[in-house]
Amino acid sequence: MKPTPRSAAALAVAAVLSGRSLDDALPPLETNLSPGDRSLLRALAYGTLRDHGRLAALAQRMLKSSLQADTLICALIEVGLFQLRSLRVSPHAAVNETVLACEILGRPERKPLLNALLRRFQREREALEAAIASDLTAQYSHPSWLIEALQRDWPEHWQSILERNNEQAPMTLRVNRRRQDRDTYRATLAAAGLAAHPVEAAPDALVLEHPTPVERIPGFIEGQVSVQDAAAQRAVDLLQLEPGLKVLDACSAPGGKTAHLLERADVEVLAVDHNAQRLDKVRDTLRRLDLKADLLARDAALLKDRWGGAPFDRILLDAPCSGTGVIRRHPDIKWLRRADDIPRLADQQLRLLFALWPLLAPGGRMLFATCSVLAAEGEEVVRQFFMQQADAKHEAIDANWGEARRFGRRIAPGGDFDGFYFAALRKNRRAAA
Repeated sequence: MKPTPRSAAALAVAAVLSGRSLDDALPPLETNLSPGDRSLLRALAYGTLRDHGRLAALAQRMLKSSLQADTLICALIEVGLFQLRSLRVSPHAAVNETVLACEILGRPERKPLLNALLRRFQREREALEAAIASDLTAQYSHPSWLIEALQRDWPEHWQSILERNNEQAPMTLRVNRRRQDRDTYRATLAAAGLAAHPVEAAPDALVLEHPTPVERIPGFIEGQVSVQDAAAQRAVDLLQLEPGLKVLDACSAPGGKTAHLLERADVEVLAVDHNAQRLDKVRDTLRRLDLKADLLARDAALLKDRWGGAPFDRILLDAPCSGTGVIRRHPDIKWLRRADDIPRLADQQLRLLFALWPLLAPGGRMLFATCSVLAAEGEEVVRQFFMQQADAKHEAIDANWGEARRFGRRIAPGGDFDGFYFAALRKNRRAAA
């Protein structure tokens, strides 16, 4: 039997629950689907993973323990429950099509179970929902370790962060300033029937009222505009670029920030990434935008050992992190990350700071950034660095977005912004001499 959006969604959800990323799991599942079915598949997969904590709790209330070990069938049950709770499809179609997916997935013997369970949910929904109301993992659909971390790091805002993480993120564009200004391009969008609003704190950003496939966005193919969240667009201004500066983008893939640097200033950029395949994405991005940079496939932590060139005036370290600030775009992050990932990532970030610091020229500026909302991957890393690096000076970020910390500035996810952390570091000329 041919795959359907429901069967494919169950496979995608089961893959994530088994440790694969959604970005890795989805593409092969889309190949035999029509454009409309691909859209439904994505709605089902993303929605089910956003609500996985609640959906799993509901399923467990109705399932025998012996069936809970069957990851694929549990994923299909969640896909069915998600439709009944959140999608505008008829309950009859949701149940029948989900039950049919058992055959497509090679589990025809589970059809009676799926049918009975989904119909039971329709009958007993109120009581089942009430039974899990006190479970924070179910209520906010986040793992308990992450809820506890947010309660500790954001005591006044943890609930709103959890809620915002479960919302669909907006589609934000970055206007290529080398081609036109933001107001001009906004008029181009309006002429094409696409409404968008500007973001005050990100001068190149336009947020589309409705997400749109990139091939339908005016000028995208020609390099007039790119897709990039407004929080990520803040990096270019925080680097304080000037014409002629030598800039290192240390963890550059997939290339959004690399391109933004070149769109905004006549600077010389070296874009480094440890993964040659991911560096190809940087190359493709620059080619579409008609921009040029030097690209180097190398572990940034080892760059100083083989670097014989002049030091850099600016360094952007958008460090590998948990991604907890971009969960609304990547709901699989919630279920793929573990508590013990955080100290390992923080150690890696600190090593990168120390490894790249010798490449910064005296008086130069480094921007440390992570798309994480956890203090362990932000201000705590920078604090440890300053304790050990005598020629490093913290420069406060004066801004009207987010909130200032002792070191750096952080912004919570929601509205026009993903969650992010930034810290600006200056190399002291006298101490470095």
